[in-house]
Amino acid sequence: MYYSDSRSAARRLYRKLKLNWVFSTSSFLGNFLLALLISYFFRKIGYDPQVNFVFFISILAIGLWITEAMPPFAVGIFIIAALLTGFSTDWFFEKTMPPDLYVSTWTSNVIWLLLGGFFLAKGMSLVELDRQLFRFTVKRFGQKPEGLLLGLMMTTAIASMIMSNTATTAMMISSIIPLVQLIGKKSPYGKALLTAIPAAASVGGIGTIIGSTPNAIAVGALQEKGISITFVDWMVVGFPTGLLLVWLFWKFLCKIHDFSDVNLDLSLLPKGQGEVKRFEKNAVIFTLVVTVLMWLTEALHGIPVAATSAIPIVLLTMTQVIHSEHVRSLPWDTLMLVAGGLALGIALVEVGLAEIVMQKINALPLPNMLIAIVFCLVAVLLSNVMSNTAAASILVPLSLALPGIYGIAGPVMVAISCSCSLLLPVSTPANAIAYATGMVEQKDFRSGGLFFIFLGPIIAFLAVMAWVMLLM
Repeated sequence: MYYSDSRSAARRLYRKLKLNWVFSTSSFLGNFLLALLISYFFRKIGYDPQVNFVFFISILAIGLWITEAMPPFAVGIFIIAALLTGFSTDWFFEKTMPPDLYVSTWTSNVIWLLLGGFFLAKGMSLVELDRQLFRFTVKRFGQKPEGLLLGLMMTTAIASMIMSNTATTAMMISSIIPLVQLIGKKSPYGKALLTAIPAAASVGGIGTIIGSTPNAIAVGALQEKGISITFVDWMVVGFPTGLLLVWLFWKFLCKIHDFSDVNLDLSLLPKGQGEVKRFEKNAVIFTLVVTVLMWLTEALHGIPVAATSAIPIVLLTMTQVIHSEHVRSLPWDTLMLVAGGLALGIALVEVGLAEIVMQKINALPLPNMLIAIVFCLVAVLLSNVMSNTAAASILVPLSLALPGIYGIAGPVMVAISCSCSLLLPVSTPANAIAYATGMVEQKDFRSGGLFFIFLGPIIAFLAVMAWVMLLM
């Protein structure tokens, strides 16, 4: 069984390493007491009670996300509930903010954008377009180890621009398992495949707004600031950046591994699991084409990306490609996590905590360029130990307060850097899926993780700054 939940893979890993105590001591109460202690010293600085309250919620949420004492989506729900209790009732403060300010994050543009992507990915999977994509890759790139590895990585990256990174990884990993079993799990090529595919899925998601949740969070934050980023605007910077990182990682894998003795037998490629109705397949293809065209031509018709994301929701349910059981299987927990992160970002801005943090950062004897790079480094490091969605939810609102063009570039840099977290099996669900096969060890992720920690923020900074200065 392949786990799509990083918590499941983490438990397996920690049991193996005799570190079960991590889960027994990382409790909500422990994080609550630690957040109280940190907030006690922060309160000594003398800020308003509202600022202290949001600081406490932020520290508690970060602790819960890092330790996973609660499922990440539950932390998102908790954040909204805590903010509503604090600012929309008279229990802590006078009613200073309307409840709609936080509850509306459940129906924000970001949520609709992601939901449309989920429906589209589910439809592609149901009619086996994903498997056909894999077989096309094999036919196109042949049986040479290096060429096939590049083809699989690029196919994974492009697919992850439309599908979720988790779904893309699960699809590709299940497709290559027969090959890995054939050449042996100790083979350098097998290890390269099992680490390259989750990396390509995570990094490839940089390519579009819906490819990775941090991208949507950055676009949503910029939109709150009055800066509209269209689907094409994002692809101008995200598409080449994602593919460049994938290509560089492929070169890196070919350099550190010797594939000269690898002999591939592709006769064991997986076949389809059943008959697909032609009408359903055509319906999905039609929906995919129409949706992507609407996303790409937003500048012409003026319909927001979030609105056109309703196309797959409507068409795939009307044509009965997607039924109620399929809808129930969608990753609703991701939407809950995103809604909570957006609510936390709003609170940071509303009470002035984001501005306070940025004033302290700007007071440092560092140029703005270096501060922006520090944000990128913090983003990739934080995303390695917690959900990249959660990391983006924390850092994007702060980077939004950077001065000048960095206020536009910062959120995009952070989002891209958050997708470069590949150091640990639990860093991303994609890594967790590969690790859960039992054919790759924790140490096998280390070289790729360090590669992206150093190169990811640098590429993100250079690409986004060039994009902002030339096109924005």
